[in-house]
This record gives sequence, structure tokens and C-alpha cells, in this order.
Amino acid sequence: MKGYALGWIAASSLLLLGASPPPLAGMANGDPEAAVRQADAAFWQAYNACGLTTIGDFFSEDIEFYHDKGGLTKSRPAMVASLRKGICNDPSRRIRREAYGTAAYHPMAGHRALLSGEHRFYTREPGQPEHLDGQAKFDELWELSDGRWRMSRVFSYDHGPAS
Repeated sequence: MKGYALGWIAASSLLLLGASPPPLAGMANGDPEAAVRQADAAFWQAYNACGLTTIGDFFSEDIEFYHDKGGLTKSRPAMVASLRKGICNDPSRRIRREAYGTAAYHPMAGHRALLSGEHRFYTREPGQPEHLDGQAKFDELWELSDGRWRMSRVFSYDHGPAS
């Protein structure tokens, strides 16, 4: 804990002197939980809009995405391609993700954090109103790298009908 506090004192001093911020700059007002939650919200906003360029910026180069139905997808380019070919393939059909409840935040050593929770998925098809299609659980490992929080490991599991 002392090293963490000393790091923030040093970072604050550098900022006051006008120097470039250290890698911990990815923390909103010095609060890593707020920064991770902000990054997560921005990611899901881009996901719901199928903003593929923006979505890719939220993945580490070596992302590993484990899906209980679809299997393993590895690498940022593979993740973006999967979304492009999958849920973002047809603009008339969309899936919208919405958090269900509050995701639990768990700080991890090495400038990492875990978000765990549940989410629901809504489907919109041509000529039909959006409808609740299912729900699942998730665990997202976020890492601070180059001043940005990015997902490096994601588990999406327990997919099924919404209760």
C-alpha cells in the first residue's frame, strides 16, 4: 500500500510541475474503480452502436475472449472481425447489451481490475419491436497500459433465457 501511495504522490508532483503523467494517468481523478467503470461504460456504448474502430481500442493486443457458446477468440483483430461478421454484420438486426444489476469491482495487483456481473441482451429485428432475448454472466479483466484501461481477458458464460 505504501508503494501505491508514494506512486500517487510522485504522479501528483509531476502533474503540478507540468511533466507528462505516468502510466497511472488512466485513473479518473486518481480513482481506478471510477476509471475502469468509465472505460467499461464507454466500451458497451460503442458495442451497442457497433462502432468497430472504437470497440477495438478497448481490447489489449493479446485479448482472450472466452464464450461458453462460441468458444475462444484471441487477439484484437480477431475480436473486431468476429463482431464485424457477427452481431454487427446486418444493420437492420441489432443486439443491445444492458448491465443487469451492479457489476462488482475487484482491484488486482499490477494495475489490473476485475469487473464481474450479469447482463441482458435485447434483439431488434426488421419490423419488430426490440425484445429481451437472453442474459449471461461476465468477468472482464482490465489492465492499465499506455495510460488506458483495456480488457485483456473476458469470460462470457451462463447464457440463457432472461428470467
